[in-house]
Amino acid sequence: MRGRLLALLEARAARRRARIVAALADMGVEAVVEGDDVRASGPGLAERWWRDRALRDVGRDGR
Repeated sequence: MRGRLLALLEARAARRRARIVAALADMGVEAVVEGDDVRASGPGLAERWWRDRALRDVGRDGR
């Protein structure tokens, strides 16, 4: 039972990471999944992060 629950949670997290990468790609931001992390990169990303609320909100609220 516990292993099954853990597998479901891991699958859910993997789907969420994939949605985050897709959303970032739609915004023109390069992103990849590395283990449990999503790594985003690109010129001016830090400045854009602070200017663009949609970029900051990616992955929140079930997106």
